[in-house]
Amino acid sequence: MKNLFLFFTVLFLASANAQTTKQDTFTETNVTLKINIDQLFGTLTVPDGMKKGPVALIIAGSGPTDRNGNNPMMKNNSLKLLAEALAKNGIASLRFDKRGIGESKKSAITESSLVFENYTEDAKSWINFLKQDKRFTQLTIIGHSEGSLIGMIASGKANKFVSIAGAGESADKLIKSQISSKSNKQLEDMTFPIIDSLKAGNKVNKVDPLLNSLFRASIQPYLISWFKYDPQSEIKKLNIPVLIIQGNNDLQVSVKDAEELSKAKTNSELVIVDKMNHIMKIIEGDKQANMESYSNENLPISETMVNKIVSFIKE
Repeated sequence: MKNLFLFFTVLFLASANAQTTKQDTFTETNVTLKINIDQLFGTLTVPDGMKKGPVALIIAGSGPTDRNGNNPMMKNNSLKLLAEALAKNGIASLRFDKRGIGESKKSAITESSLVFENYTEDAKSWINFLKQDKRFTQLTIIGHSEGSLIGMIASGKANKFVSIAGAGESADKLIKSQISSKSNKQLEDMTFPIIDSLKAGNKVNKVDPLLNSLFRASIQPYLISWFKYDPQSEIKKLNIPVLIIQGNNDLQVSVKDAEELSKAKTNSELVIVDKMNHIMKIIEGDKQANMESYSNENLPISETMVNKIVSFIKE
């Protein structure tokens, strides 16, 4: 299973029974990406009347986040709102359900076989899908949260790259930082050796049952593959224009992360959006208000962010 996505022949197919709905100035169409026996599903949003123009591939963050930026517990429509905002500014986009998530659930890989490269290879396949559409003159990758790292790695054929709320350090360092923030020395002593072993590419045979949610045997192959990638190293490899966007009201990723990415990619553009949180929404209130926004689909995303992305793509 692990090598299925590293060595495959990709076939692309627009869904035969695609449903099309008009929403103001754009049209949304369901599309299907076929990879061998697997199918991944997405939404192509195209401004009405577009004959030629730019397109963006929007890559969602970690966990059970679907193409719209939602998960089974919270609906905020952040990525759907981004796609709609781009369309209203003359930019097409494609957003998709990762394998194992949403409509792509049937293409899930067993946990013990899943590796980070499955996501990067899928992103590359969606890029090829868009490259075959003659309507699109240039392609921008927009990666949100973990999707930022996926996008960096997959952007070889892209014209531009946008990172939104992307981590500035490798995942092993992030997990250590989160554990250290709990000020529990005993927890650090239990977890740090495991993290170090996985970082070195070695599985850990004995894990305390209390730590199974993080380090169970079946998830270790994914962690090993994920820990290999340093966002600062990956963003340096890009030879295309790069825009880095970060909100200063983000509870999950810090301004420091964005600054580290910017320093690594010296000719990139860095934009810090005042009061924007992790899901790209402006929060005027306290932490409670910030958390509540994750379940508020009616709260708009940052207009400042949208305007910056639009100008970056069109310049």
